[in-house]
Amino acid sequence: MTAPSLRELPLRVLPRPLLRTRRPALGGRGSAHLIERHARVYRHAWLVLVSGIFEPLFYLLSIGVGIGHLVGGVAGPGGHVVGYASFVAPALLATAAMNGAIYDSTFNVFFRLKYAKFYEAALATPMRPGDIALGEIGWALIRGGLYAVAFMAVMLALGLVHSAWAVLDVPVALLIGFGSAAAGMAATTFMRSWQDFEFITLATLPMFLLSATFYPLSVYPRPIQIVVECTPLYQGVALMRGLTLGVVGPGLLWHVAYLALMGLAGLRVASGRIGRLLLQ
Repeated sequence: MTAPSLRELPLRVLPRPLLRTRRPALGGRGSAHLIERHARVYRHAWLVLVSGIFEPLFYLLSIGVGIGHLVGGVAGPGGHVVGYASFVAPALLATAAMNGAIYDSTFNVFFRLKYAKFYEAALATPMRPGDIALGEIGWALIRGGLYAVAFMAVMLALGLVHSAWAVLDVPVALLIGFGSAAAGMAATTFMRSWQDFEFITLATLPMFLLSATFYPLSVYPRPIQIVVECTPLYQGVALMRGLTLGVVGPGLLWHVAYLALMGLAGLRVASGRIGRLLLQ
C-alpha cells in the first residue's frame, strides 16, 4: 500500500491552490504579513520606535537654532541666502529618513537572520525570499517615514518651510528610506558578525557630517565636492532642500532617479542573497 500524496491528505496545513508550484517573484502578499508582524511586535517596544524622532530634533534645536544665531545666513540652492535653521532643517529631515530605515534594515535584520532564525521559519510558510526582502524593506521604510512626518511637523511649527513644494518632502523621505533600507539590507546579508557593522557606521556617520548637512557644498575643494555628490545622502539632502526652499528644476529628477535605482538594486540583491543563505 502506497502512502497518500500530500494533495490526498484530508487535513492539510495549506489550501490546495498554495500547494502548486509558486512562480518566482519579488515580493507578494507575504510582505504585507511580515510588515503586520513587525507592527504588532513594536506595540510592546514603542519607546524604541519613538526615540528616533528626537535625534534630528535635538540637532535642529542645538545647531540649527542655537548656533544658527551666530552663523546668520548661508547660501542655499541657487545661491539664495537663507537662515541657517532653514538651511539645516531639510538635511536633517533627509537624515532622519535614512537613519530610521537603515537601523531597522541592518541590526534587526541581522539578528533575525543569524540568531532568531526568523526567516527560516518564515520560509516554512508560503512566503518566499522576495517576500521577506520586500517586507523588511517596507517596514524599515515605514519607520523612516514616521520619523520624517514627525520632523516635518516640527519644521512647520517653527516656520522653516518656505515653499508649497514642501508637500513632496514626505514622499521624498519615503524614497530616501527605500533606497537606504534596500542598500542596508543588501549589505547586511554579507555581514558575518556584529563587528562587521562598524562598516555601516563608517559609511553613515561621514555621510551625515559631510553631505552638505551643516554647510554648503561650496566650502569643499572641487575633488571633494565630486565625491560628496556621489553619496546617497547628498542626493536626498539636495532634493529635500530644493523642495523646502522652493528652488525646483529638472536637475532634481537626477536625485530621484539615483535613489530609486539604488533602492531597486538593493532590493534585488537582498532578495537573492536571502534566498541563497536560507535555501542553500
